[in-house]
Amino acid sequence: MLFLLVELKRYMMSSADISKRVVIHQPDFMPYPGFFHRLLDADRFVVLDHVQFLRNSKSWHHRDLIKTPQGSAWLTISVKKAPRYTAIKDIELSEEVDWRRRHLNLIQHHYRKAPFFDEIYPRIYELYQQPCGKLVDFNLAAIDMLVDLFGLQVDMRLSSKMQPVGKGCDLLVDLVQKSKSTHYLSGVGARDYYQPEPFNAAGIEVRWQRYKPVVYAQRYANFIPNLSSIDMLLNCGIRASRRLLRTSFEEEPRS
Repeated sequence: MLFLLVELKRYMMSSADISKRVVIHQPDFMPYPGFFHRLLDADRFVVLDHVQFLRNSKSWHHRDLIKTPQGSAWLTISVKKAPRYTAIKDIELSEEVDWRRRHLNLIQHHYRKAPFFDEIYPRIYELYQQPCGKLVDFNLAAIDMLVDLFGLQVDMRLSSKMQPVGKGCDLLVDLVQKSKSTHYLSGVGARDYYQPEPFNAAGIEVRWQRYKPVVYAQRYANFIPNLSSIDMLLNCGIRASRRLLRTSFEEEPRS
C-alpha cells in the first residue's frame, strides 16, 4: 500500500512538471488589464511578432486608450510606412513626429492628479527614454514594465525565433508544441476562427479566458472599461492593481 502511494505521488508530480500552459498573442502597445489577466495562469507567453502588422480599426499593435474629461483618447505610436504584409517585428518607429513627448504630455495632463501618479509615472517616463528603433522592442519594454508592476512571472519567447510553420490554428498548434506546452489559453476573441480539429489531433487542451473588467475608481465621470493598464495603475497603485487583476479569475473547461 505504501509503495502504491509513493508511486501515485511520483506520477502526480511528474504530471505537474510536464503540464504547461501557454498564451500566444501579438505584442500590443501598453495593453489593457485583460491582456495580463490571461498571463496569470500561464507558464509561457509566445510573443507573436512574425505575423502581419495591422493598421485597421481592430488593431492595438501601435495604440491604446487612456481617459480624458471628454472620454477615451488614443495614445498612438508613430511608425514608418511599410508594405502591407510587413511583420510586426520589422516595423520601425518614426521620429518625424515627437510622439514620445506627446504621450508623456497627455499622461501628465490627464493623470497628474491621479492618486498614484507619483508611484507609477516615473516608470512610464523611464520607458519612454529607451532608445528603441523598432515597434516590437518598445512594445516589449512596455509589456515587461507592466508584467513587473502587476507582479507576474512568465517565460516570454518570440515566435520569430521558433521557426513557425502554418497559419491560423495550425500555426497556434505548431507554437504550442514548440514551446513544449500542453494547454493553450486563449482569449474569447479567437472563438470566431477557432477550429478544434488541429488541437484535438495534437492532444492540446484549449482553455478559454473568462475576463470581466473590474470597476475601479477612475478620474472624471463614468467608468470606462478596457483602457490601457496604466489607467488602472495610475488610479489604483501597484498593490490594489495586482489585487484587481486577480479578482474573479475563472476559465471554462475544455471546449
